Amino acid sequence: MGRAFEFRKARKMKRWAAMSKAFTRIGKDIVMAVKEGGPDPDSNSRLRAVIQNAKSVNMPKDNVERAIKRATDKSQGDFKEVLFEGYGPHGIAILIETATDNNTRTVANIRSYFNKCNGSLGTSGSVEFMFDHSCNFRINGEGIDPEELELDMIDFGAEEVFTDEEGIHIYAPFESFGAIQKELESREIEIISSGFDRIPQLTKELSPEQAEEVEKLLEKIEEDDDVQNVFHTMKE
Repeated sequence: MGRAFEFRKARKMKRWAAMSKAFTRIGKDIVMAVKEGGPDPDSNSRLRAVIQNAKSVNMPKDNVERAIKRATDKSQGDFKEVLFEGYGPHGIAILIETATDNNTRTVANIRSYFNKCNGSLGTSGSVEFMFDHSCNFRINGEGIDPEELELDMIDFGAEEVFTDEEGIHIYAPFESFGAIQKELESREIEIISSGFDRIPQLTKELSPEQAEEVEKLLEKIEEDDDVQNVFHTMKE
């Protein structure tokens, strides 16, 4: 198994842990997808992906439809995707993906979390290079040979394919998302969920006491309503 498998295994129990937070994140994703490509999922591949993710966390269909309707309202503000980079305690690099309608507020909040927890907010590019930007898909593996699928998907950019009790997982570079999504859909393979990750190239092992300090900062960041995803280089 490769780095993508280990990364997913370590984060599996943490991602989307709080259902209400998951719904908030997906609601913002819907707004951004509709603003970018319109409200029709048949012609908007990004919106199709978000709707699949909504189903995977049991977000009610009514919630999804309301979010799409709100997004088409001209009075609905837009969310801007902003990436924050910094260092937590003990030299742990932290990368934060946000979706915000008020960047001034978000910057102030993120900076305050770092300052309060012995970290420092960095400049653009200060830690992003330490992570590989990848895309991922979880598909229904019924009747599919993972090894054959991996050989086929290599032509579309896939780097790692593995299975677990949740299905078959495909990891590839960020820029391969569209090609893999299109190929899976053309084969009528059910995509359960999809998304993007920042996989650390190297991780740092800390003592339990040191890890607790870093976790304190990560928890503050993750609780912020503007934060979509948090990635770090601490070994889990």
